[in-house]
Amino acid sequence: MKVLYFARLRETFGLAEEEISGPASVTELLELLRSRGGVFAKELDAARPFRVAVNQEMAAMDSALQDSDEVAIFPPVTGG
Repeated sequence: MKVLYFARLRETFGLAEEEISGPASVTELLELLRSRGGVFAKELDAARPFRVAVNQEMAAMDSALQDSDEVAIFPPVTGG
C-alpha cells in the first residue's frame, strides 16, 4: 500500500510517501510504524493528534487494509 505523510509528519519523518505491504488494519500499520522507534514512535503515539484516511475517506483504527490502498496520515487541520 502507499502510505502518505502530510504537514508536520512529512517534515519530521523526512518522507512524503512510502510503499508498505502486510498490515491488515490501520492499527497494525500504526504498530509497524511505531516499532521503528525514534520520531515514528513519538509522532504516532496514541496520545498525539493525527488522523488516518484510507482511499481518501476518514478511517477507524480497526479499518481493514489491502495492499492496493492509499493511506494518508496527517495532523488535524486547524483554521484561522
